[in-house]
Amino acid sequence: MHTTTHENNAQAAYDRIADTERNLRRHGPALCDLFNAFDAPSGFDALCDLHGIFGNQHPDANVIKTALQEIECALAKQSSQAVDTAARDRGFDASAALRWHGARISELHARFRNAG
Repeated sequence: MHTTTHENNAQAAYDRIADTERNLRRHGPALCDLFNAFDAPSGFDALCDLHGIFGNQHPDANVIKTALQEIECALAKQSSQAVDTAARDRGFDASAALRWHGARISELHARFRNAG
């Protein structure tokens, strides 16, 4: 029974990592654009770090968790003024983009935080 628990935990860890990598591949460019629009270099740097992590054969879950936390914090720091400026200067719904990316990154990060 112990082996089954270990296998389930290993599968869950693999799933968390794979879901994060899929999200990065699909939505990383838009998130990069968002950090550029908000002039948020710390978020951009964490996103680059996360991208680099997936270049490893066996990505480290703790390093992924840290990068997700940094991205989440960078998104959370954006003021309504920064959102309004980005929307006006770049002509897109920066508020909706911030909410969507923030929710998705928060969800991914929670899966790492709650892993047991």
